[in-house]
Amino acid sequence: MKHLPKHLRPRWRYLAVELEAWPDAEVGRRAFQRELWFAAQNLVGDAGSAEADLSVVRFSFDDGMGHAIVRAHRGEVDRARAVLACLDGVDGAEVGVRVRGVSGTVRACEEKYIRRRPEPSDQRNVVFENAERRAVGRDGRIDVRADDAFVGATELDL
Repeated sequence: MKHLPKHLRPRWRYLAVELEAWPDAEVGRRAFQRELWFAAQNLVGDAGSAEADLSVVRFSFDDGMGHAIVRAHRGEVDRARAVLACLDGVDGAEVGVRVRGVSGTVRACEEKYIRRRPEPSDQRNVVFENAERRAVGRDGRIDVRADDAFVGATELDL
C-alpha cells in the first residue's frame, strides 16, 4: 500500500501539557486518555470530538508531577485547549492541567516545553496545626499530610 502524498496527509499540532496532583495520586496514561476523550465528548460533542481527534502521544507521571504530549489536528488547537481546561480529575484523583505550549513536531514540543524535574521532591516532618506531620516539598510548595488527605502549604504556614 502506498503512502499518501505530503499535501494529502493530516497535519498535526502537539500540545505540551503539565500535570500536577497530590503526591500520593496514581495517574496512568490510559486513564488520562479516557478522561480526555470524555471531556471532549461532553464539551464539543461527538462530531467536534472526532474533528479534534485528541490522543496522548507521550505520558509520564510520578510523585504527583508529570507531563503529557497531546496530539490534535492543526485547526483544532483552540478546541483542544478548551477540552484540556475541562479536565479536573483522573480516576478520582484531582489533577491540575496546564498547557505549556504548542508545536508542530513531537521532538520540538519536548525540547521547548517539557522540562525535566530539576530536583526530586523531599519528604520531611513539619509542625502544622500544633502537631508534627509528614510533608512533601516540591518547587517551594509543601503538601502536608493531615489525617487522610493532603493540605497545600508554604514555608510561612509552618
